[in-house]
Amino acid sequence: MAMSYGVALLLLLAAIFSALPRHDQVVAVKLFPRMRTNSEILQDSIVRSVNANPKAGWQASMNPRFTNYTIGQFKHLLGVKPTPQNALENIPVITHPKTSILPKQFDARTAWPQCSTIRKILEQGHCGSCWAFGAVESLSDRFCIQFNMNISLSVNDLLSCCGFMCGDGCDGGYPIYAWRYLVQSGVVTETCDPYFDDIGCSHPGCEPVYPTPQCEKKCKVKNQIWDESKHFSVNAYRIDSNQYNIMAEIYKNGPVEVAFTVYEDFAHYKSGIYRHITGDVMGGHAVKLIGWGTSEDREDYWLLANQWNRNWGDDGYFKIRRGTNECGIEEDVVAGLPSTKNLIRTYADIEARGDAIA
Repeated sequence: MAMSYGVALLLLLAAIFSALPRHDQVVAVKLFPRMRTNSEILQDSIVRSVNANPKAGWQASMNPRFTNYTIGQFKHLLGVKPTPQNALENIPVITHPKTSILPKQFDARTAWPQCSTIRKILEQGHCGSCWAFGAVESLSDRFCIQFNMNISLSVNDLLSCCGFMCGDGCDGGYPIYAWRYLVQSGVVTETCDPYFDDIGCSHPGCEPVYPTPQCEKKCKVKNQIWDESKHFSVNAYRIDSNQYNIMAEIYKNGPVEVAFTVYEDFAHYKSGIYRHITGDVMGGHAVKLIGWGTSEDREDYWLLANQWNRNWGDDGYFKIRRGTNECGIEEDVVAGLPSTKNLIRTYADIEARGDAIA
């Protein structure tokens, strides 16, 4: 009896499934993007499509940075995970009073020429660590702007030691949690804990998926002490998505970290003001926003530094449409202010050692 009931139930389920309309059976559509992961990210058809479009506003090319990269390998570099809404409940959102007249053109590299870190273009290598790069680079710049200190802070410290609190290391993380780590734990200098994978990957057949490095909490340079090398942020906050607030924040305090949605065509960016033209969504990416301007064609843009080395884009930089929230560029802007914590103690120790020697 039980056997007959079971057979009848299976037949009933099969009949219901077969009666479903064809558009409800979307298995093939869902699997399609996964089937393309082994295709190369650089495509002549995308370059032609962009460059033949008179309204594109930017030029595409077969960027050597991604020679032999598959779509799957490219996606791995896009390490920004969607932030859970409940994680933002206690994060302050900063606005700036519209009392200042901001310049029509602004570039942090020329505004603070004494700050060498602002002009650096880094290389995240094989790892989906963009979320960590954007935070650490911005904080390094702000230490120079606020305290006149030219220091490069360690992406590796944040990437390897924040752990699950920030996400999954080389498999992606959350920018706002990165800034929380900078407040709570701080990061050491780059000389203390250099980035584990700064070479990149270009030869045919190389494997760009590296595991997250281990957190060692020990400086590579023998005469440096981990705890004494720590640099902190005072706070972690978001900036309101109105373009004036973002511009005022950069103008007053320095570069910020931004996250946005990357499409296939972005891998081909060479010059001009980017807007999405063609291709599928690849993932979320974080970069450093350093300025803004308006083109001769009266197109407003943001100026950003990527961390894909100088053989990508416009010598490592790119511009993107401003004021239209292109690819979500204006809705996920985060930052923090540099802290004097540990600095006073460190310099007091240096002076004490100097007096002792004298």
